[in-house]
Amino acid sequence: MSKKKVFVSCDFDNDQMLKDFIIGQARLADSPFEVVDHSLKEAAPEADWPKRARAAIKRSELVLVMVGPQTHRAQGVLKEVALACEEGVPIVQIIGYKDGSYPAVPNAGRLYSWNWDNLKRLLS
Repeated sequence: MSKKKVFVSCDFDNDQMLKDFIIGQARLADSPFEVVDHSLKEAAPEADWPKRARAAIKRSELVLVMVGPQTHRAQGVLKEVALACEEGVPIVQIIGYKDGSYPAVPNAGRLYSWNWDNLKRLLS
């Protein structure tokens, strides 16, 4: 079975651990997806960051946005979502914390709870 190639977008400054957790789940034997790339640290963005992000998103079959309290305002995430939309790459949003009721990222589709059944269904 071929695994779906996923680009993980997250608010790097506030929720980097969400990226680490989803990468861990991608490594499980029964995972239907693999993480091919993820958000880059944007505090000191390189001049070619948009070009590199676009290339990474184009290599992916889906963009997975890991949503935390401030993700809907994170400039890097907003740019990655815009790039995915421009490239026609589907986007899925997952709430990153069990106790979270956070705003969705604009233009990134419906928000889903983070559980293994949802991941398997959405990312297979």
